[in-house]
Amino acid sequence: MNAIRKIAVVLLMAVCVFSGCSKKDQGQAAANGGQVTIKVAVWDIAVITNYSELISEFEAGHPNIKVDVIDIPSADFTQKLSVMLNGGSAVDAFWIKDGDTTKGLASRGQLADLSAYIARDNVDLSAFNGLAERFNMDGKIVALPASSANYLLFYNRDIFDKAGIPYPSNDLTWPQFEALAGRLTSGTGSSKIWGAQFHFWQACVQNWAIQDGKHTIVETDYSFMKPYYEMVLRMQDAGVIRDYGSLRAANVGYANAFIRGDVAMLPMGFWLATSIKDLIERGETTINWGVAAIPHPEGVPAGWTVGSVTPIAINQSSKYKDAAWEFVRFVTSEEGAVIYSHSYNSPYV
Repeated sequence: MNAIRKIAVVLLMAVCVFSGCSKKDQGQAAANGGQVTIKVAVWDIAVITNYSELISEFEAGHPNIKVDVIDIPSADFTQKLSVMLNGGSAVDAFWIKDGDTTKGLASRGQLADLSAYIARDNVDLSAFNGLAERFNMDGKIVALPASSANYLLFYNRDIFDKAGIPYPSNDLTWPQFEALAGRLTSGTGSSKIWGAQFHFWQACVQNWAIQDGKHTIVETDYSFMKPYYEMVLRMQDAGVIRDYGSLRAANVGYANAFIRGDVAMLPMGFWLATSIKDLIERGETTINWGVAAIPHPEGVPAGWTVGSVTPIAINQSSKYKDAAWEFVRFVTSEEGAVIYSHSYNSPYV
């Protein structure tokens, strides 16, 4: 019997050596037949199908690690993630839905430093095209980019056709966009056509201020954003766009607002194209739509866009950091990128 126990321990240790289990991971593995379970927080997994495929492929290649999914509604994710992190080890790895919250999480000591793992496994950060360095905070790499997306200008062809106005070009400045939205606004009440819509994310104002490549959304002086907030307020006061308070109170999804046909132009991430395509194929909309390059600031060349990055991180209080790292490394690997490329479904339809 002692010999059998020794063999079992040796085999278990071998599994952990090859998969990177820590001593704490080994303890859980011993209690669960050689398997470690990590808790991973995601949002709207039924809609964002990439999550399920990533987790399935990861578990297939890492039979000693099981992923216990914590699925949170998109609208509640950032707040509930904060509660879990404040509670300690309720979650091991997680996507950060609002990338600009990364700095706050790091400053509270809630994100594990990935630097040693990156060095040990020779992870080539240049593959992220400069995005990984954005998550180097005070000498610690606290997250890695899991996905990124650029913004486009979506427009309703029928509204433009009815108004007799040419479709937006790929060389449209923000002042021109504001003027164009005014020309496209018509009607009142339930039959009103809105010249444009800005979703209620702060990114849908702040992003335009960083198109020049000179600023980021993580700075100490945000005066450079003022012109874009002033533009949105002018358009709101003029009745060209729906006001922020109404959108926020009703939690109006940008996809629903666009596909119902009363919004002429909508600056949004490219993922909306997938949602529109799927809705058309399901017969849920017949919208006649098009896309153009996102408007650009005056003095910035046409074609310059702005993107958003969704990072993935490990909870500093996790008891199973080594296993969580294996998951993070897989998600941010080339194999993970291929899975992401299969489809991207918007959680805001």
